[in-house]
Amino acid sequence: MITLCKFGPHFGLPDASAFCVKAEILLKMAGLKYEVDLDSFKNAPKGKLPYINDGGKTVGDSTFIRLHIEEKYGFDFNAGLDARAAGIAWSAEKMCEDHLYWVILNDRWKNDENFDLGPRIFFQAAPALIRPIITRSVRKQIVKGIKTHGLGRHSDAEIYTLAGRAITALADILGDNEYFMGDKICGVDATVFAFIDAISAAHFNSPMIALVEGHKNLAAYRDRMRAEWFPE
Repeated sequence: MITLCKFGPHFGLPDASAFCVKAEILLKMAGLKYEVDLDSFKNAPKGKLPYINDGGKTVGDSTFIRLHIEEKYGFDFNAGLDARAAGIAWSAEKMCEDHLYWVILNDRWKNDENFDLGPRIFFQAAPALIRPIITRSVRKQIVKGIKTHGLGRHSDAEIYTLAGRAITALADILGDNEYFMGDKICGVDATVFAFIDAISAAHFNSPMIALVEGHKNLAAYRDRMRAEWFPE
């Protein structure tokens, strides 16, 4: 049995982390049975979630989880895609994971209102006396990381301009397709849905919501994917 270690549902989303949502959809797409562990962050091999334990083998990071599924179970997440389409799919994944991810962090960790609505809850388990110290320290590290990445050196207006271009690019690739690359689901759908769902979460106050809703095809795709993979 595979164990998927993740955060769990938060903020009206299937999981607080888009990467955890991606990993869970990949497992479902491959038809693999799994159980969920919501209390194993301390054992995360790379200090982050998600990770899986598969028969004693621990695999960290959603992309390496995908590669593990492909290698061990022979499931082809790119089935039906030619080389060019597979390249576009991979590029779209990385635009989500290496660009929009940082926009999400900036939205939730730098903005005081959104921080109180979201990330602050993860510190509730810390002892009350040291909770404020731990909260400030971790938040400071993450905001510093956003700046080190480069995105955090821009103004919020500039960040949303870049995010808008990325979201438009995703909407343009999707077009009238049922799934991201056509009429059949493939690996990239796990990533694109997870991130579009996360950035348009109504729980938070963000211009990103309007950026997604402004593309009716993208919003409809998000809703279809949610209904298909997380009907609960």
